[in-house]
Amino acid sequence: MIAVCQHYAVGARQIAVFVGAATVAGWAPLSAPAPSASAQPCPDVEVVFARGTTEDPGLGPTGQAFVDSLRTRVGTKSIGVYPVNYPATTDFPTAIDGVRDASAHVRSEAATCPNTQMVLGGFSQGAAVMGFVTSDVVPDGAPDGVPNPMPPDVANHVATVALFGKPNSRFMRVINQPLVEVGPLYQAKTIDLCVPDDPICSSGTDFNAHTEYADMGMVDQAATFTASHLAAIPAPAAPPSPAPAAPPPTPAPAAPPQTPTPAAPPQTPAPAAPPQTPAPAAPPQSPAPAAPPPPQRAQLGPGTLLSCDVQCHVIAPMPVFG
Repeated sequence: MIAVCQHYAVGARQIAVFVGAATVAGWAPLSAPAPSASAQPCPDVEVVFARGTTEDPGLGPTGQAFVDSLRTRVGTKSIGVYPVNYPATTDFPTAIDGVRDASAHVRSEAATCPNTQMVLGGFSQGAAVMGFVTSDVVPDGAPDGVPNPMPPDVANHVATVALFGKPNSRFMRVINQPLVEVGPLYQAKTIDLCVPDDPICSSGTDFNAHTEYADMGMVDQAATFTASHLAAIPAPAAPPSPAPAAPPPTPAPAAPPQTPTPAAPPQTPAPAAPPQTPAPAAPPQSPAPAAPPPPQRAQLGPGTLLSCDVQCHVIAPMPVFG
């Protein structure tokens, strides 16, 4: 075993057996009965968790520690759990059973309980299972029977993804399995934790580190991350019931055709005004008769008396007094 840790001169099955044995040895005192799913038909939160290699059916020690820590951080929210049903053995291709089971359950829960916020999680081989569940494509080299990716809208019902000790690319190449890639719709809400020197998820060589996620505080770290997302992201609203279709509007009766307005009779032109008869020219003014010339006054001698009424007449010559 020491040679295996130092030189990695070991096959996929040997690594898996070692990891499984270390896991069982490290967690045997912590073993607990597999939790049953919540009795509530639609809890506020549901943790869907895939256990690690060779762990007993249920959530596994890391999964149970994660749920227990999460319960202390979500107040009065109810939490249900769903342990992914798959063999979790060293026959790694059977992990596809876990991908199928988890994917089917998540889809069903999203449809049946649209207001429930789901938390997807996994440890070791279970972390690989849950990574494949979130993928938006069927990975290259996947065995036959891999389910199609989940519909994009399912991601709206998943609050977080918590992965502990997810197998890295080196480990997956050793066991000749596709690399684990979290899908783009889930990356921003995923916490992917690896204990330093854990050979399954890092370049380390300490297989005991693979059993220390609870002791290193990473379970609590994931629970805190998850609780913050549960508080920040409102539960998706239930789809509204479709409103009954409104009856088609009754068409308004067609307006009767407009009777054309009779054409106005042509305007009779007004009779032309008779030509104006020019006013007769005023007769020429007769010149006023010239006043008769004053009568020529007779040359009277001195002392002549005059009697004047209309005309003056000589009455008698005026006597001349000496």
